[in-house]
Amino acid sequence: MRDIIIKNGLVYDPINDLDGEKKEIHIKDGKIVDKVNGDAKIIDASGMIVLPGGVDIHSHISGAKVNSGRAFRPEDKLPNYNDKRTKLTRSGTGYSVPSTWSTGYRYAKLGYTTVIEPAMPLLEARHTHEEFNEMPIIDKAAFPLLGNNWFVMRFIKDKEYDKLAAYVAWVLKVTKGYAVKIVNPGGVENWCWGKNVDSLDDHVLHFDVTPREIIEGLAKANEKIGLPHTIHVHCNNLGHPGNVKHTLATMDTVEKINPQNHRDSIMHITHCQFNAYGGTNWGNFESAAPEVVEYLNSHKHITIDVGQVIFGEAATTTMTADGPWEFALHHLGGMSPWGAKPGVKWINGQVEGESGSGIVPYFFSPKVAVNAIQWAIGLELLLLMKNKYQIFFTTDHPNGGPFTAYPKAFRWLMDKKTRDDILLNQCSNKAETQTHLKDIDYEYSISDLCIVTRAGTAKCLGLKDRGHLGVGAIGDVSIFKLNPENMDGHAIEKAFTQAAYTIKDGQIVVKDGEIMASPMGTLLQTEGKVKEGDMEAMLSEVKAYWRDHYSINFNNYRVQDVYAPKVKMVNGT
Repeated sequence: MRDIIIKNGLVYDPINDLDGEKKEIHIKDGKIVDKVNGDAKIIDASGMIVLPGGVDIHSHISGAKVNSGRAFRPEDKLPNYNDKRTKLTRSGTGYSVPSTWSTGYRYAKLGYTTVIEPAMPLLEARHTHEEFNEMPIIDKAAFPLLGNNWFVMRFIKDKEYDKLAAYVAWVLKVTKGYAVKIVNPGGVENWCWGKNVDSLDDHVLHFDVTPREIIEGLAKANEKIGLPHTIHVHCNNLGHPGNVKHTLATMDTVEKINPQNHRDSIMHITHCQFNAYGGTNWGNFESAAPEVVEYLNSHKHITIDVGQVIFGEAATTTMTADGPWEFALHHLGGMSPWGAKPGVKWINGQVEGESGSGIVPYFFSPKVAVNAIQWAIGLELLLLMKNKYQIFFTTDHPNGGPFTAYPKAFRWLMDKKTRDDILLNQCSNKAETQTHLKDIDYEYSISDLCIVTRAGTAKCLGLKDRGHLGVGAIGDVSIFKLNPENMDGHAIEKAFTQAAYTIKDGQIVVKDGEIMASPMGTLLQTEGKVKEGDMEAMLSEVKAYWRDHYSINFNNYRVQDVYAPKVKMVNGT
C-alpha cells in the first residue's frame, strides 16, 4: 500500500482542536503518522476541506428484518437508485433499503467509513454477519437485542446480577456483537400477548419485572463488564404524543449509576426525535425538543442521536424491533405520497424468546402536519444542543429517511435560509406554530458537523482509533470540495453528496464520487470481562432451561469465526 500525503486542505479535527487549519496529513501502512519519508501519493486538497471518515452510530443496514424489508418493497427500487456494474463494483438497487454492496458503495461516496447496525436478534446474528461480509469498504458493528430477552428478565427478576452481567458478556462473544441494545423494554415481550407497556413501572407479563428494572439492570451490567459504549436505548412509547415525559423519566432512571469506563455517559437514547413529543393527541401534537435539550444541557450522563425526518422521493421502509409501534404506524398512515392509506401492508416478527420486529412502508410529507412537526423537532434538537458531543446526526436509516439524504439534512443545519424556506413555504402551517424552529438562528459550522457525524460518534462508541486525524488514528479520511468562506445551501449539499476523496485504512476508495477500490471492511467487536465462576454459574442455568426456550441446539447457537474473517477487538478500558 502506497503512503499518502494530503496537502493544502483545510483540516477540521475537533478532537485535536483543528478548525480549518491548513495542515498536511500523512498516512503510512493504513495509519496516520507524523511524517512520511520517501515516495508517497500526493493529494492536493487546495480549495477543499479535510475531515475524518464519517462514523454513523445508528443505521439499519444488515440482518433479517433489513432483508425482509428488501423483499417486502419491490417498488423501493427507484430507477435513479439502480447501481450498474463496473469493472470495480457490483450492481445493486434500493432507495430506502439498498442491497448490501450498494450500501457500502453509497456510504463511501458520502465520506463515511464506519457504520453501526443497532438491532441484531441473537438467533439471527449469523445472517447479520453474512450480509456484513457482502458490504464493502465500511467497518461495521452490530448491537445484540437484550431488552426483551427471557434470560435477561429472569436474572433481573431473581436479582442475580452477576449472572446477568455474565450473560451479557456471553451474548456479545457468541454473536460477535459490540454493545447492549434495548428496544421498548418489556413492551415487545408483552406484544406477544397483544399488549404493551405504558410506563416504566408497568409489569412484563409472566416475568414480574418492569421496564425500569430492565434498563437499570442492563446499565449496571454494562458498566460491570466494562463495555466501550453505553447501553443503547430505544425508549418505551416511541412515536406517541406526550411521550417526552416518559423519555425524561427514562433518562432519570440511570442518573445515579456511576460510569466505570472513563466516560461521563451511562445511556445513549437513540432516534430521540421520535421521543421528543408534546401534546396529548395528534390534534394538539407539538415539539418538546426544548425540554429534552434543557435536560441534556444540565445532565452529562445521557447522549442521544436524532433520527431526523427526511421528506423523501418515495415511501421509506420503516423497520424496528418495536413491533407494537410498527403496528400503530400501520394504522396511522401508509406508503402513498398522495395520502395516508391505513391498512397497507405490514410485517410483524418474533424471534423466539429474544425480541420482535415490525416493518411498514411510510411516506413523510411536508403537507402532513405531524410529519412537518417531526421534521422540525429533529432540527431543533441538533440546533439547540450546547454540547455537540452529546448529540449525533442520524435519520435512523431507513426509518426517518435513507442515509443517502444526509447531505440534504446537513444543508438544513448549516443554512438557515434553506430550512426557513422549507418551513414557511413547503410545510404545513402547524410546523411553524407547534415548534420553535423559525426562531432559531444558529447555523452549524463545519466543526459542529464534524462532531455530530464523526468525532462525537466515535467517542461515544469508545472507538479511540477514529473520528480524528491525530497520529495513531486509522487512515480514514474524507475530503470535500467546499470553500468555508463562500458557502451557501446549494454548495453545502453538493459538496457532501459526493466526496472528492474517501480514504479507508490508507487506501483511496473514492475519487470524485467514483469507487476506486472495494476492500473488505473490518468487524468491530468487544467482549466484557467477568469472573470465571460467574460465567460458569450462568451457563449452567442457561443450559438447564435452553431446551424449553429454543428450537436450536445450544452448541449450534454461536456464530463461528468463519463468519467474521476480519475482526478488530475493541477494549472497553
